[in-house]
Amino acid sequence: MTSHLLRDYGIKVSVGRVYRLMKSMNLPKMSTIKQKPNYSYTQIDESLNLYNLLKQQFDQPAPNLVWCGDFTYINIGKNRFVYLCVIIDLFSRKIIADSVSAKHNTKMVLETFEKAYATRNCPKGLMFHSDQGSEYTSKEYKQLLDNYSVTQSFSKKGHPYDNAVIECFFKYAKKEEFDRYSYTSLEEVKLAAFEYIEGYYNSNRLHSYNNNQTPNQKEKDYFNNK
Repeated sequence: MTSHLLRDYGIKVSVGRVYRLMKSMNLPKMSTIKQKPNYSYTQIDESLNLYNLLKQQFDQPAPNLVWCGDFTYINIGKNRFVYLCVIIDLFSRKIIADSVSAKHNTKMVLETFEKAYATRNCPKGLMFHSDQGSEYTSKEYKQLLDNYSVTQSFSKKGHPYDNAVIECFFKYAKKEEFDRYSYTSLEEVKLAAFEYIEGYYNSNRLHSYNNNQTPNQKEKDYFNNK
């Protein structure tokens, strides 16, 4: 908040003062507890634990070295859910591709990766990291990555911190956007995801990891200084 005030309004103020002022305003909580879908899980292959190649090395020196992917659910009422799938570049924490689907399946994650790969001009020497969900361990997904010579890495079973960056994104995306509103259709969620990711997260949201730069600004500075 202090960084936003300084950047957007030229107001320099301490964290303590911002805290006291916000507390005095009796602001409502940013999120509410929402119903979770009843997932069905497949048996996880323990041998995949050997393929945790990332090993929580979340600090990357350049774009298109390591991408992380995952998806989360969004409630659209009456025990119905849609699913938001995203891919993050660890260098800048930028969301480089996203999709919203009525089903969480291999098709959804394949299409999201294809979108990211085309958007980033088919990078070489790429690693892709995810959890061991059946969508990412499928033969179709492995074949896609092999076709593009992409190295695949998996979080260890029961270790969400192995994919902490994307877990953190979903946590704050729900607090800042998706748990604050009620949706009734896939189309509403698609629009909300676009507005949040492109209109705010990538272009306007400051990140302490990026030295209080947005993901877009960090990547712009990197390429300008090459």
